[in-house]
Amino acid sequence: MLKNILNKSRQVWTPLARGLSKTNTQSNVAAESAAATNITKPALILPQDYADYAPLNRNAPRQAWIENIDAVAERKMGLIELHPDVFAAQPRVDVIQENIEWQRKYRYVSLAHAKTRAEVRGGGRKPWPQKGMGRARHGSIRSPLFKGGGVIHGPRSPTTHFYMLPFYKRVMGLTSTLSVKLAQDDLHVIENVDIPTRDAQFIKDLIAERNWGPSVLIVDKEYMFPENICYATDDLGYVNLMPAFGLNVYSMLKHDTLVLTVDAVKHLEQRLLYQQHRTDATSKGGKFKLDQV
Repeated sequence: MLKNILNKSRQVWTPLARGLSKTNTQSNVAAESAAATNITKPALILPQDYADYAPLNRNAPRQAWIENIDAVAERKMGLIELHPDVFAAQPRVDVIQENIEWQRKYRYVSLAHAKTRAEVRGGGRKPWPQKGMGRARHGSIRSPLFKGGGVIHGPRSPTTHFYMLPFYKRVMGLTSTLSVKLAQDDLHVIENVDIPTRDAQFIKDLIAERNWGPSVLIVDKEYMFPENICYATDDLGYVNLMPAFGLNVYSMLKHDTLVLTVDAVKHLEQRLLYQQHRTDATSKGGKFKLDQV
């Protein structure tokens, strides 16, 4: 009797056990294939590394979509976290204005020039004798007292209006402008600057499809841009290319839309955070020197 019961139990449980082992095998294969798929796919979110520079700004880190540029149709490639000290700073409009005035004036050279009495043509002879005529004594009709004479304390060219803005205001101007651009939804992040064609119509359709505004500034970490995007934007006066080390407040505000590559974002964060946390910042606030960088 006992043997029969054991035989029946084996007959009942053996097929079920086989089915469970088959199911487990299939699940293991599916898990392995999913793991392999996850390894090949790029990360959806590029996290921020706070190991070197912890955020002084306690606001939540900002995030931006990473967009494609290989086609006109917009496609979200993932998310990138932005450092709050660079892209979520307090928008100091006064500092931005000071940066604009500084950039407009340091490249301006006045060519206004007034001639002195020595530079005006003529007037070499004494107009009348020193004494005997009852008239005031004069040595030249090109004196500033005469009509057609020289000018005293007039403008002399070339006159430069160069001055150096304090160090901390230059750094604050960049962080404030980047934060304003992100807050106004005028900052976009792309994978890279590799476009499939050198036709300018591709860039026109891309800007129109994504509503990037009348003028666009594309910034990459490297100063050598790919051939296709250089040819495509060569005849478009409202689309400009700029390396990350040349990014400035005036250019960002001059263009309606700022487009940064992922490498440019990381490079700007690294450089600006270093400038904010550098130990010799007080010495940079002194009188400007040519070796100050």
